[in-house]
Parts: sequence; C-alpha cells; structure tokens
Amino acid sequence: MPVNYTQLTGIALSGLLIQSSCSPREKIHRNQVAKNPNIVVILADDLGYGDLGCYGATKLKTPNIDRLAASGLRFNHGYCTSATSTPSRFALLTGQYPWRNEKARVLPGDAPLLIDPAKTTMPGMLQKAGYTTGIVGKWHLGLGSGQVDWNRHISPGPNETGFSYAYIMAATNDRCPTVFIENETVVGLDPADPIQVSYKQNFPGEPTGKEFPEKLKMGLSQGHAGTIVNGISRIGFMKGGGKARWTDEFMVDTFLLKADKFIENNRSGPFFLYYALHEPHCPRVPSPRFAGSSGLGPRGDVIVEADWAVGEFLKKLDQLGLTNNTIVVFSSDNGPVLDDGYADRAAELNGSHTPWGPMRGGKYSLLEAATHVPFLVSWPGHINPGVTDALVSQVDLAASFAQMTGQPNPGPDSQSVLAALLGKSPIGRSSLVLDNGSGKTLIRENEWVMIPPYPGVPLFKDVNIETGLSPEIQLYNIKIDPGQRNNLAKLKPELAEKMKLGIQ
Repeated sequence: MPVNYTQLTGIALSGLLIQSSCSPREKIHRNQVAKNPNIVVILADDLGYGDLGCYGATKLKTPNIDRLAASGLRFNHGYCTSATSTPSRFALLTGQYPWRNEKARVLPGDAPLLIDPAKTTMPGMLQKAGYTTGIVGKWHLGLGSGQVDWNRHISPGPNETGFSYAYIMAATNDRCPTVFIENETVVGLDPADPIQVSYKQNFPGEPTGKEFPEKLKMGLSQGHAGTIVNGISRIGFMKGGGKARWTDEFMVDTFLLKADKFIENNRSGPFFLYYALHEPHCPRVPSPRFAGSSGLGPRGDVIVEADWAVGEFLKKLDQLGLTNNTIVVFSSDNGPVLDDGYADRAAELNGSHTPWGPMRGGKYSLLEAATHVPFLVSWPGHINPGVTDALVSQVDLAASFAQMTGQPNPGPDSQSVLAALLGKSPIGRSSLVLDNGSGKTLIRENEWVMIPPYPGVPLFKDVNIETGLSPEIQLYNIKIDPGQRNNLAKLKPELAEKMKLGIQ
C-alpha cells in the first residue's frame, strides 16, 4: 500500500476523504493532492563531509547547497555504501550492497554494464509507479555487453536499467571516451571520424601525456598518462570523435542545461531525476567564470562552481512552480581526496580547509571520512527544517521511495527509512555494512564502528590518505570519537568480536 502521508508528513490528504459522488472539479483536486511528489537525487563526486558550509566549512562558501540544508534536514550520520565511485553508485540505484557483487569495483571506460537489466532498479521501480525517469551526468556503471562500438547504438545502458532519458558521460571525466552519450548515441559524432577506445594500448599517432608532457595544460602527479583531450591526459586511449569530444570548462553548464530541460519537459510529473555532478572529481577544470573564485585552487573552485549549478537548478524548480512538490536529496558518492592524479596543487592550496571534517580517512579508505558523507533532504512545506542524528544510507533510497509510492522494494539490502528522511522519526537504520571499494568491509551498528583486522599498508602514499588497514581489530564509538582516535577493541572485546561475526 502507498505510504500514509498524513502520518509521515502531516499533509492532510483531503482528497482521500471525498465521497465517490464528488464533482469533477473535486476529483481533479483529489488527484492533484494525492499525486506522488517529484524526486531529485543530486550526487556530487568526491565531495567530503567538511566541504560544505552547512557541515562547518568556513574556507569554502556553498550558499546554494546550504539552502537545501536550511529548507530541509541535515543528516549528521548519512552514508554512501562504498569509498569509491562505481560500487557506491551501484548501491544507490540497485538497493544492493556492492560488496555482494565482485565486479562492483571502479570500472574502466569501456567496461560492460554492471547492473543486470533483468533486475528492477530504483528508477525502474519508479517507472512502474508512473514516474518519468532521467539521468544527467556521470554514469560509471558500464555500457554494452563487452566490445562497445561507440559509433552505433550503445546498449544496454541506463535506458535498459530504468531510465526514460539519459544524458551521460560513460565513466569519469579523467577516463576515455571523453564524449557525451544521449539515449545510447554519442552526441555530435561525425561518421567520417569514428571513435576507437582501448584500455590496452595506444593508437598510432595519438599523443599521450606520458610521451608529450609539453602538450598538457595540467600536469600529472601519477597515472593519467593516456590520450590527451583538451590539453589534459586521461586514463585509457582514444582515437577519433574530434567533434564529439567535450571541453571540460563547459561540462557543468552542459549537464545543468540538460537537467533543467528534463524537469521542464516533465513538469506535469511525477518525475525522478538522478543529477550526477562530476565535481570535484579530477581533473578539476572550472569554467573561466569560477577560476580563482575559492582561493583554494582548482578543487575549491569546482566546488564553488558545483554549488552555483545546484543553485541554478533550484531556481529552475522555483520558476516552474515545482519546489513544493519536489523532494531533493543531496549527497556525495564517496569521501574526499586531494591529489588524485593531477598536479593541480590541491593539497598545497587547500590551506586550513578540512574536506574530511572531524574524521580520518577519505576516498579509498576504511576509515569514517570515506563513506560518512553530506546528506541533505529538502521538501519545502512538507519537511520541517532541522538536523537529525538518524543513521541513513543511500542504499535505502530505493526502499524508502518504494514505500512512498506503494511499490515493492527492489533492493535486497535496502531498508525503508522514509520516516527519518521526512523528519518524522529520529530513528533510521540500526546497522550498516560499508566497504572500501575493493571488497574489504566494516560495520557500523548504532554508535559503534568495527573494522576487522586486514593486512596492508596503513597509508596510500600516492593520495596521502590513511587506508584504515591494521592487523588488529578496531572498534570506535563514532558519536563521541568521530576522529577514530581511541580504539576500544581491547576494552570491549566481546562487542568487537560480536560485530565482526555480523559481517562474516
């Protein structure tokens, strides 16, 4: 059965009380009142808990994202599921923990589709509930079934996994192919200049960053030694598609335009939009309008630019009269990283800013800053503004929206936390299994986090992030020790072992 809005949101569904003999005008009113709200999920890329003003940042200004916090709920304990992009996004859309799928790791740009088209995803479930569904931005979940021909119809992809409309980049902005794909066709492709992509070897005559560093406008710190596009060396190799290749400086504008157009075309609703920002993922290349705007270098600049894009998108909702009938969720796919392969001086220019907030770790890690991310939910007029300690995860959006729309839960690991998302309960999940993007898991249960003993190096030197790996079991009380400085496993061995058994 559909969720009881009267209980969860305080909305008086007067239309449900109208007798069957109501007038045509009253029937129209009843349908308008009872219609499911639009849903927008805005997902940043590599944005940290401490990167936003509403979470305590003082060196970076993010007034538009902060507006979402001011008009809705700010979650102090909101999580993605994984410390890297592909597995985290897999969980968001499927409602399944990524560590259950051994292929759910960071994918190359030519990887086959990771999501099984035969399984119902969150957008597919919403389609069954009458929603028009769209994705704009970063995909990074694979395309096709192996050897993709980028010059033909590219399938399966988003359109086979629940999206009515898709305007995407195949993987990440540092990977080939550097083109946009709209509903399974490369945008702007010239048939006389076909695209070829390889992750094994370069194509003859194509310059790479490793061989021609003098051609680069952004140097390398490690990796990213492949094909040069727009003066930036990428991961992988690409030939052709000259007219279709993107210009990094205008990517945020392109995605914003497509996101605005989607909601404008579907204003009669209901619609679901997954607006997947590419920022602040590397390479960090702000438009000229935002270069130098943050005082913290390119990473800060692209966060300011992303905040602007969110603000422009919220203005479009206002202009279309959709704000009060649209739930907006804002979060990040994983925690922050400074130096992630390009010599953009991110660590040097970061100054006293703390992208990880009060926590340790970051992207790729088992420590808290890897998956403890910004998590905001706004629905003006229906969610009372405030701050909550409810434990919630992106994996739970599938079950929560399923409850809201009266559909079966499509996610085997997804739990409905709808009451918490709408601010009607201080209680969310009781436990959550998280991973580092490479299959190593930990568990959070109430205020406790347990990391099993894992061999390995304690520091990723290339990115200067603690791994969280230790030969000893780790147990932390996150509510009183968010920085994970005091390992309590020896003081509470029974609790540590009990939690360890819970994920084995």
